[in-house]
Order: sequence, then C-alpha cells, then structure tokens
Amino acid sequence: MSETLATESALPPAPGAADYLALDFVNSAIALPGGHLVDLLSTPASANEWLTERGLALADAGVREMCAAQLRSLREHLKSLFDAHVAGLPALPAALSAVNDALSGAPTAALLQWDDKNGPYRATPCPTNEILDRALATLAANAADLLTGPDAERLTACGSTPCNRYLLRHGRRHWCSTRCGDRARAARAYARRTQPDTA
Repeated sequence: MSETLATESALPPAPGAADYLALDFVNSAIALPGGHLVDLLSTPASANEWLTERGLALADAGVREMCAAQLRSLREHLKSLFDAHVAGLPALPAALSAVNDALSGAPTAALLQWDDKNGPYRATPCPTNEILDRALATLAANAADLLTGPDAERLTACGSTPCNRYLLRHGRRHWCSTRCGDRARAARAYARRTQPDTA
C-alpha cells in the first residue's frame, strides 16, 4: 500500500470536504504527529491520481512536475486565504491575485457545438493542454464559493496540534477527525494530571 493510500485510509476526509472540493484540496498536505508531512500532490503521479479521483483529469492526463508545482502553489495561496479568514485578518494580495489568475485561466462558458446527427448542443471543450488550467479554475472557484457563501462562517482550522487541516464546524466540534479529537482530549487530560496542585 502506498503512503498516500495508507494516509487517506487512516484519515477520513474532514467535515465539509465532500461538499467543497477546495477544502479537500487545501487538506491535501497533511501534518502528522512526529513532524511527518504527507503531501498528496508531492509528485506528478500523485497529483495526477488526486485530480483523477476527483474528476478533474483523466488517469492518463500526463501531469508533469511543472503542473504539480502549480497545484501546490495554488494550494498554499488558498491555505493563506483560509488562514486569513479563520483569523479575521486581511488576505494577502498575492494570494488573492493567484486565485483570480486561476479563475480567469480557463474559459467557463460552454460553447455552442453542432452535431450533424443530433443538432446543436453546448459543451466546454477541454484540450489536453488545458486540463490543468481547468482544474485550477475549478478549485479556485470552489474556494471562492466557500469563502463568500453561507458556509464561510463555519470554516475553521482543526483544533488538534499538529494537524493543519480545515473543516466546516458542526456545532461545537472543531476537529477534523475522531483521531484528532481523541488526541486533543488526551493532551488536555494529561495537562490536567501534570499541573501542580495550587490548593
């Protein structure tokens, strides 16, 4: 089993990741205990796999290192915007610019096509050289929808160290997984046991 598959099977998607692809995308670099980091976009093959599993590219899309680097760069810019939003701080202009560049990098209007047998229809063509542009535009648009929509107030960072994932908060829950919740509760219990008695 690959490290990617082992990590994904051990760590379920964060709450909200099924509704917002951008949340899943930002969470594709996972900080684990012991200083380990698993990056699901670390290689062209793993980036292609991630895109394929989410319907953003074909299995044989041939993602190259330059493409994987562009994905990782957009991910960092989106993470910066999520950080700013959660902290109530202004967004970095470079992050906004990167997202807007991605948004405008691929045409979004479905063009009018004509089939001799069935007549007119609309479709968005996607030549192989535009697959990455479309994936980046889709991820950027989804992030923009999350940050400007009704779920934006529920966006939060996982409350368990060292986790770096984001989630959509449900009620009081502010952990991305049961594992992180258990780790946070255990750390609090340990801190209470080891605090000197002041009585």
